[in-house]
Amino acid sequence: MDRNTVIGFVLLGVLLFAYLYLSTKNQHELAVQKAMVEDSISRVKAREAAAARLRDTSSKTVQLTADTAGSKSAINGVEKTLTVENELLRIEFSNKGGQPVAVELKKFKKYDSTPVMLVDPASGNRFSYNVLLDKNQAQPVADLYFREGQVVKNADGSQTVSFSLPTNGGASLVHQFTIRPNDYRIDWNVVMTNPGQLFSNSSLNLSWRADLNRTQRTVTEESRFLSVCYSEGNEFDFISRLTDKTFDRPVQWLSISQQFFNTTLMAGPDGFTSGNVHVIKETADSSRTLAHLDASLQAKVPAAANVTMPFQLYYGPNDFSILEKQAPGMTKIIDLGRGMYSFVRPINVYVIMPVFGFFKSHIASFGIAILLLTLFIRLITSPLVYSSYLSGAKMKALRPEIEAMKKRVGDDQQQAGMEQMKLFREAGVNPLGGCIPALLQIPIFFALYSFFSSNIGLRGEHFLWSHDLSSYDSILHFGFSIPGYGDHVSLFALMAVVTSFLISLYGMSMTPDQSNPAMKYMPYIMPVMLLLFFNRLASALTWYYTVSNVITLALQFVIQNYIIDHGKILAKLQENRSKPKTKTKWQERLEQMQEAQKKAQQTQPNRRK
Repeated sequence: MDRNTVIGFVLLGVLLFAYLYLSTKNQHELAVQKAMVEDSISRVKAREAAAARLRDTSSKTVQLTADTAGSKSAINGVEKTLTVENELLRIEFSNKGGQPVAVELKKFKKYDSTPVMLVDPASGNRFSYNVLLDKNQAQPVADLYFREGQVVKNADGSQTVSFSLPTNGGASLVHQFTIRPNDYRIDWNVVMTNPGQLFSNSSLNLSWRADLNRTQRTVTEESRFLSVCYSEGNEFDFISRLTDKTFDRPVQWLSISQQFFNTTLMAGPDGFTSGNVHVIKETADSSRTLAHLDASLQAKVPAAANVTMPFQLYYGPNDFSILEKQAPGMTKIIDLGRGMYSFVRPINVYVIMPVFGFFKSHIASFGIAILLLTLFIRLITSPLVYSSYLSGAKMKALRPEIEAMKKRVGDDQQQAGMEQMKLFREAGVNPLGGCIPALLQIPIFFALYSFFSSNIGLRGEHFLWSHDLSSYDSILHFGFSIPGYGDHVSLFALMAVVTSFLISLYGMSMTPDQSNPAMKYMPYIMPVMLLLFFNRLASALTWYYTVSNVITLALQFVIQNYIIDHGKILAKLQENRSKPKTKTKWQERLEQMQEAQKKAQQTQPNRRK
C-alpha cells in the first residue's frame, strides 16, 4: 500500500467521520402500489360504514344543539376518559378536545423497560382548531368538553369512538376515530353540519403540538436522528437542523420522527393548503423529552350543509414494511440515506435490506445474520480487494529501486517525485491502483451505517455481551464522561479498533516509500480517531466492522502468500520496462508542472543573491 493508497483510506475515514457528524421501481414499486390500492379500498369501505352510522348520530346531535345551554356545557364540562386498544396500540381518549391523550405501543419498551408512549398524558400533546360556539366567540376545540365518548364495535373487527360537541343553533361537530385490528393507523373524521356557523372564512386552522419523549439511553445520541419529515406537493423533504419551515404548497402529511418511532398526521385527498412548523430540541442528557413541535396547518372547509373532513394519525415504529403501506413517501422517514448521502439509499433498499432479510428469515440470531451479511458484502467486493492487494504487491516489488533512487537524488523532493513517476510508468504500475478500489467501497460503508443505525429490528436484541444491538455495548461504566470518548467502554469498538490497527500495520509493510514521517505515524493515529467515534456507535455496526476487519486480515494473508506470485510480478514489471512507452496527456502535463516547479525553486535562490 503506497502513499496514494494511504491517502485514499484517510479520505475514506474523513468522509466517514463527516457522515457520522452530519447525521447528528420495478417489482418492489408494483408491490407497494398494490398494497396501497388494497389498503385504500379497505379504508373507503370502512368510511362508508362509518358514514352510515354517523347519519344516525348526526340526527340525534342536531336535536341536542337546539339547547341554548350547549355552549356553556362545552366550556364548563367534566373531563372523562375511555380506553380502546387493538393488538398493537392502547389509546386513551378524552372528551376534553375529543381526541387521544395517551398512546402506548404495546410491543415496544423504552430503555428503562417501561412502555413506549408516543403520546403521554403528562405532556402537552394535542390537536386543536377554533370553532364559533356563539356569534363572534371563537374557542379552541382542545379546551372544549365534548359529550362522553361512545364506542361501537364494527363487523370488520374495527372500533369507532365518537365525540359530539354541544353547540347552539343548527350546527353540529363530531370527532370520530376508527381503530382497526393490527394497525398503527387511526382514521380521524371531523364531521360537521352547517359548518358555516362553526368556522369563519370556511377554513379549518389545525394546530398540532407534540412533545417527543426519549426512548433510548441518551438524549444526545437519539437527538442525532430526530427530524421533521413531510410531503409537500407530493415530494418528500425533511428538516433536521433548521427549527422552522413554512409550507407554500399543499401538504399531504407531516411527521415528527425519532430514531425508531414516529407520529404522523395525514391529510385528506386535498391536503393542507398551507402551514408552518416550529421545532425546539432539548439538549440536556437528563431530559425525558427530545423535542417540542408546534405546527399550524390550514385546510379548506367545503361549502356544503354536511361535511366530513378525513384525517389519519399514525403512531408506530419506523418499520419499512409497515410505512410503505401508509401514505406515499413515508418510507423515507427512515434515514437510509438522505440529503447529500441519498445516493446510498438504493443500496440499502434494493441490496442490503433484502439480503439481510433473507438471512434473518432463516436464522434467529441477529448477530449471526450480521456476520453472514458481512461475508456476502466482502464476497461481492472481493474483486476490488484483490485489485488493491495486487497493486500493493507491485509497489512492494519496486521498493528497493525507490529506496536506491532516493539515495541518488538526496533531499530533492521534487526530483524524487519525478523519478518515482517515471519508475511507475516504466514498470506499468498505476499509483492509484490501491486507492481507487478503496474509494469505490465508500458508498457501502455509508449505506451500512445508515442501515444499522435505523433498523428497528435490532432494537432490544441480545448478542454475546451486547444487550441491545441498536445501541452501544458496554463492559465498563466510568461513572463520569470523558470528553470525546464517553462514560463507558465498548468491547466491540475496541475489537474493531485493534483489528483496524493490525490492518494498518500490514498496509505499512507494503508501502514502497516509508520515509514520510506522517505515513509512519498513520497506523497509530487512525485507530485513536476511530475509537473516539466507534465507542458510541450501535454495537451492530461495530460488530460488523470487527467481522469485516478479521476477514480483511485473513484475505491479506491468503492473497499475499498463496494467490499472488511475487516472482511473476517482478518478472512482469521487468517485461513492461522493455516495452515502448507512450505518455498520456495527463502524465505529460504532470511532468511539465514538476519541471516548471523545479526550475522555479532553482531560480529563487539566485534572485535572493
